[in-house]
Amino acid sequence: MEKLIDQIKQGKVWSIPGGIHPPGQKLQSTTHAIARLPLPDKLVVSLKQHIGANGKLIVEKGQQVLKGQALTKPSGNWSVPVHAPTSGLISDICPMPSAHPSALPELSVIIEPDGEDKWCELHPVSDAKALSHDELVDIIHQSGIAGMGGAGFPTYVKADTRKAIELLIVNAVECEPYITADDMLMREHADGIIAGIELMQQLLNPQLTIIGIEDNKPDAIAAMKQAAQHNDSIIVQTVPTVYPSGGEKQLIKLLTGKEVPSGSIPADIGMLVQNVGTLFAVNQAVNEGKPLIERVVTVTGNTIHKQGNVWALLGTEIKHLLVCQGFSPVPQQRVVMGGPMMGFTLPTVRIGVVKTTNCILAPDHQELAEPGEEKACIRCSACADACPASLLPQQLQWFAKSKEYDKLNEHNLFDCIECGACAYVCPSEIPLVQYYRVAKAEIKEQQAEQIKAERAKERFEARKERLEREQEERQNRHKRKPAAKSDGEKQKVADALARVKAKSDDKDSKSAVAAAIARAKAKKQGAELEPDNSEVAKERAARKEQARKYKEQKAQEQGEESVDKDDKKSAVAAAIARAKAKKAAQATEENVSAETDAAPKDDKKAAVAAAIARAKAKKAAQATENQTEAEEEATPVDDKKAAVAAAIARAKAKKAAQAAENQTEAEEDSAPVDDKKAAVAAAIARAKAKKAAKEQVQSDDSSQQTNDSSAEADAQPQADAPESNEDKKKAAVAAAIARAKAKKAAKEQAQSDDSSEQINDSNDEADAKPQSDAPESSEDKKKAAVAAAIARAKAKKAAKEQAQSDDSSQQQDASSDEANSKPQVDEPESSEDKKKAAVARAIARAKAKKLQQEGNDKS
Repeated sequence: MEKLIDQIKQGKVWSIPGGIHPPGQKLQSTTHAIARLPLPDKLVVSLKQHIGANGKLIVEKGQQVLKGQALTKPSGNWSVPVHAPTSGLISDICPMPSAHPSALPELSVIIEPDGEDKWCELHPVSDAKALSHDELVDIIHQSGIAGMGGAGFPTYVKADTRKAIELLIVNAVECEPYITADDMLMREHADGIIAGIELMQQLLNPQLTIIGIEDNKPDAIAAMKQAAQHNDSIIVQTVPTVYPSGGEKQLIKLLTGKEVPSGSIPADIGMLVQNVGTLFAVNQAVNEGKPLIERVVTVTGNTIHKQGNVWALLGTEIKHLLVCQGFSPVPQQRVVMGGPMMGFTLPTVRIGVVKTTNCILAPDHQELAEPGEEKACIRCSACADACPASLLPQQLQWFAKSKEYDKLNEHNLFDCIECGACAYVCPSEIPLVQYYRVAKAEIKEQQAEQIKAERAKERFEARKERLEREQEERQNRHKRKPAAKSDGEKQKVADALARVKAKSDDKDSKSAVAAAIARAKAKKQGAELEPDNSEVAKERAARKEQARKYKEQKAQEQGEESVDKDDKKSAVAAAIARAKAKKAAQATEENVSAETDAAPKDDKKAAVAAAIARAKAKKAAQATENQTEAEEEATPVDDKKAAVAAAIARAKAKKAAQAAENQTEAEEDSAPVDDKKAAVAAAIARAKAKKAAKEQVQSDDSSQQTNDSSAEADAQPQADAPESNEDKKKAAVAAAIARAKAKKAAKEQAQSDDSSEQINDSNDEADAKPQSDAPESSEDKKKAAVAAAIARAKAKKAAKEQAQSDDSSQQQDASSDEANSKPQVDEPESSEDKKKAAVARAIARAKAKKLQQEGNDKS
C-alpha cells in the first residue's frame, strides 16, 4: 500500500477499458454563477428520494411546517428522513408522479410556501472534532443526506462501515456532457467541500484522500488545490477526459489501478467513494446544522435562454425551473432529467426535484435528435469495445429480450453502470440500456417475490409447529397425573426394596422373594391361596389323549375300507373290460361271417381270404383275453395296478376292432371291384366295423365314469402319478407282447397273400391287367369286396396297434420302441417279398381306378 500511495502522490494515473468521447457542451452553463430562484407556488416533496425504505410520516395534512423541519423519521433499513424545503402549509399528502422513467406515483407531501422562508431551530456543532463516531454518523443520518451523484445511496451507511478504509476517493470528475453542477460547486464552495472531506476523514481515518477531477475543469482544479493545501493527506489528481470515468469502479481503476471484483463494493478492497455534492451537504449538516433541503441543478439546452446552475429546493417542480430560466419549447419538446447519456425523458414537468437530480436538459431537435428505428445487430463489436465494465452488451441484449435471467446473471448484468456508451456507438441504433434497465427491474421483482415466498413458508412452518404444540398441550392437559406419594409411603417402599435386596443374597433368594411376594399379595387381597388342580389337569390330558387315539384308529379303519372298495372297483372294471373285448371280437367275427355268408362262395380266393380273416380275428381276441387274464393273475390287487390293467384291456379291445376294420378296407383295396354291389358291400363292412368300434368306445367311457376319477388317472399312469419299478416292468412286457402280436399278424397276412398268389398265379398275373380279362360274375365281385374289406381292416388295426404300443412304452424303453415302431427298417424283406408287395400294390391301384371309372360312367 505504501508503494501505491507513493505512486499516487507522484501523479500516476492508470487507464480504464472502453470509454468514448462525446461532445462536452459544458461552456453554456458555466458562464454564470449559481443562481437563486424565487419560491415556487408549491413544493412536491417525495418521501422516497434514495435507495432504501421510506421514512415514517410524522406530519399530517393542514399542518404548518418550518423550513428544515423533518417530515419523516427513519424506519427500516437504509431509511433516511426528508425535510421541509421552506416554511408553509401542508395542503395534501397523496401519491404524485415520481422522478423515474415510469413516473409511477409515490407518496408525497405537498407544501404551499408562506413566503416567510422561516427556519426551524438549528443545532450547529462548534467543535466537530469533539464528536464521537456515533454522534457524527447520527447527525449525518438525521440530516437526510444521500448520495447526490446519481445513485442516492444513504451516506450514513457508508460512513458507518466497520471495514478498514485505506483510501478515500472524492468523485469530482462529472464526465457526462452538459452537466456542470459539481464543477460550479467546486469553484464557489471549495472550502465547504474540503470541510466535508475532513469530517469524513474523521469518521473513516483513511491513509490518503484523493480528489479526482477531469482535466477539462481547470478552475475547479485550482480552487480545490487552494482549499486543500493545508491538509497534506488530501491530493487533487487530474485524470483524462473520457466518458464514463466518473463511474465508481472506473474512477478507482483510474486513480489506484485496482479493480473492484464483480458483486463486491469498494469497501471490500479498502476504498470508499463520495461525491463532492454529498461532502458539501455533510459539512452543512454538521457545521451549520442544516439538513439536506436543496442542491445545485444544471438547467441547460438550446430551448433555455439563461443556461446555468441554480440552487433548487427539493420538491420544486421542473416546470418552475424551466420557466425561471427562460424556457421556449419547440413542437414535441423533450425534457430530460440527467445528462444525454444516462438521463431519461420525463413524462411530465410536474415532477419535483429530488436529491439525485443534477441536471435538467431541454434540447431542440437538432441538438439531441430523436432516436431512429431499431435495426438488426450486425455484430460489429463496437458496443463491446466501448463498454467500460468489459461486458458483452450484445449477449446481454439477446438474453434480456428472451428473458433468460439466469444467463444475464452469469454474464454479470448488474455490473453494468448504464452509462449508455454501448448505445451511443451502436450503428443499428439499438437502445441497449433500456433492455438492461427492464431486465434489472424484472430480476429484482422476481427476487422480491422469492423472498416473500420464503418468508411465507417460514411463517407457515412456525404456525404449524405452534398448532402441533398446542394440540399436544391440550392432550396432556386431560391426562391424570399420578398421585404424589407421601414421605411415609416412600419410606415403606424403600424399606421393602431393601429387604428384598438383602434376601436376594442368600442361596434360596428366588424362592424366598417369590414366597414373600405371594404372601404380600395374599395379605393385600385378603384371600386364601388357590387350591391345587394338578390332578384334574392330568385327568383332562388323559381324556384328550384317549380321544385322539380313537380318532386315529377310526380314520385308519375308514382308509382300509376305502382301499377294499377301490380294489373291488378295480376288479369289476377289469372284468367289464374283458367282457367288452370278447364282445367286440365276437361282433367282428359275426360281421365277417355274415358278409361272407351273404356273398356266394364260388371263388376259392374269396373263401380262403375270409377264412384267414376269421381265424386272425379269433386269434387276436383270444390273445387279448389271455394276456389280460395273465396280467390280472400276475399283478397283485392294488389300486394303480388294477386301473392300469383295465386301461390296457380297453386299449387292446379298441385295437382289435380297428384291426378288423383296417383288414376289411385293405381287402377291399386289393380286390377287383367291378360293380356297384361290390362297393355297397364294402361300405356296409366299413360301417359295421366303425359301429363296433364306436360301441366299444362308448362302453369304455361309461365304465370309466363308474370307476370315478381314479380310473381316469390309472388309464394314463405315466402322466398322472409316478409308477414303481414293478409297474414299469409290467408295462414294458405288455408293450413287447403287443409288438410281437403286430409282427405276427403282419407276417400271417403276408403268408396268406403268398398262398393265394400261388394258388391262382395265372389269375393274379391277369389281375395286373384287368382291362384284358374277361368280366367276372356278380358273386365273385361280392366275395372279392368282402375279402378286400377284411384285409384293409386288419392292416389298419395292425398299424394303429403298433403306433399305440410304441407310444405307451416310449418312456420306459426308448431305443426298443423306436426300433419296433419301424419294422420295415429293423427287419429287411427279401427280394421275393418286395416283388409280391409291388404286384399287390399295382393290382390295388388298378382296381381302384377301374371302380372309380365305372362309378363315373354310371353316374
